[in-house]
This record gives sequence, C-alpha cells and structure tokens, in this order.
Amino acid sequence: MLAWSTLVEPRAFALREFEVPVLPSGARPLRVLHLSDLHLVPGQRAKQEWVRSLAALRPDLVVTTGDNLAHLDAVPAVLDAYEGLLDVPGVFVLGSNDYFPPTPKNPLRYFNDSHEKGENLTEARLPTQDLVDAFTGAGWLDLNNARGRLELGGLRLEFVGVDDPHLEYDRYDVVAGPAGPDTDLLVGVTHAPYQRVLDAMTSDGARLVLAGHTHGGQVCVPFYGALVTNCDLETGRVKGVSRWWPGAGSAPSSAAPPGAAWLEVSAGLGASPYSPFRLACRPEATLLTLV
Repeated sequence: MLAWSTLVEPRAFALREFEVPVLPSGARPLRVLHLSDLHLVPGQRAKQEWVRSLAALRPDLVVTTGDNLAHLDAVPAVLDAYEGLLDVPGVFVLGSNDYFPPTPKNPLRYFNDSHEKGENLTEARLPTQDLVDAFTGAGWLDLNNARGRLELGGLRLEFVGVDDPHLEYDRYDVVAGPAGPDTDLLVGVTHAPYQRVLDAMTSDGARLVLAGHTHGGQVCVPFYGALVTNCDLETGRVKGVSRWWPGAGSAPSSAAPPGAAWLEVSAGLGASPYSPFRLACRPEATLLTLV
C-alpha cells in the first residue's frame, strides 16, 4: 500500500467532467478547465506533460486556484506545464504554497487544528511575483482580493476572488457586492473553501464557486472517503460538485434551497514533496461544461 500511494497513484492523473446548469436559457455551453494544487518541483516531467496535454481539450476558460509551486525554482516548470493553456482566457488566485516553500511536518497534525493559520511558515519566500507576472502577462485575470469581467461565447461573466483564506489573506470586504446588472453569471474563485468565503460569495449571488486546497482528503479510506479537508468544509464536499448556500454548514446538498450555488472543489494534481502520498484519491483536473 505504501508503494502504491507514493509511486503509482500520485501519477495516475484523472480528468473529471461535470455538467453544471448555471447559464441563461438558450446560451451555448462553456467549457471551463479547473486546475489546482500542482505543487510542482523541477523534474516532475510526467505531471508537466499531462497538464500540457489538456490544451487539446480546447476549453473556453482556464481557472487555477493556487498552490502551483513547491520549490524555489518551480516557476519555469509551471509555465512549461501551462504552455498551451496560457493562450486561453484565464483567471487565477494564489495559495499558501505560491508564497512559502513546503516544510517537513507530521501528517498526523491534520487530524487536529495545529496545522491551521499557515503552519510551519518559513522566512524563505517563493518567487510569487514571477508567477503572477507570467499569468497576467498572458492576459489572465488576477483575482486575489479582486474582481474582473470576461466576455465568452457572447456571455458576460463576472468573477470575484480572494487571496488565500488558509493564510487569512482573504479580504472579501474590499470586493463584496452583487454582480453588475448586465452580468450573465457571477463566479467565485478561492484557493481554500472556508465557509466564511463561500457564504460571502453566495450571499452576493455567485452561482458557481471554484476552489482547491483540500487535495480531496489526499489519503482516503477506500469505500468510505476523506477523513480531513484541511479547512472548515465538511468531508462530504471535499471534492467534486455539490451545492452551497449562505449558512449551508454541514447540511447535505439534498437540502439545497432553490437558487443555491454550485460548488466545485478540485482534489488537485499534487501534494507537498514531504507528504507525497495519494490513496483512494487520484490527482485530478476538472472540465466543467456550463449549460
């Protein structure tokens, strides 16, 4: 099992596909490629090549929800992986591992709250600005505590995003508010799906919210699922598509009221090099077809 979770499953990349009904009646479908938590280090050629191959899907939009880096020299590897995708309209937010390099830690700490609030941060910093400059230079929207708009397929999409809530860098107060009156869809984007952020975004009318950070639980119990989420989201929503509404908390998606938002949490494509395990939780990217 140890060999499988360290050598096999972390390289068994999967593309998850979901159809999400959030567009106005009569609109043509939009294909959104969601990438998260690459945690790239130089030399991870298989991961780079797999991500690069996703350009063949010809998405209308790319969304990346952070934690791209896991090494001081990883920016060129990330840009190599995103090579074809940088020609597609895109939006992004950052995660803690886009600011600080990973550090060794006891993985059992994830079963209590000792990992919270940016645990084990070092004085070393990653070349965050180089990554941001490359993304914005390609025309992608920086949504770290920011809003932006794109027109895709004749539809006016508005985005509201926050910087990493796991580091408490989120400042939703500076971007709060409903979408403009001519907006066809408001999309929320965050690295870590903390309930305070999900509640705020959906209170303002976001119909779709995209997040990463959880790694889908990373090490799951077969036929049971995730044990932890690394935030205050409950394990039933640790990955995949579910429903969210203000105050949803631990309520099941089946209790969603009319008009509830769609929440998609990516299990991501990597992990810390100090905890390179995946069990019953394949690394993934997501292709959402908005209809």
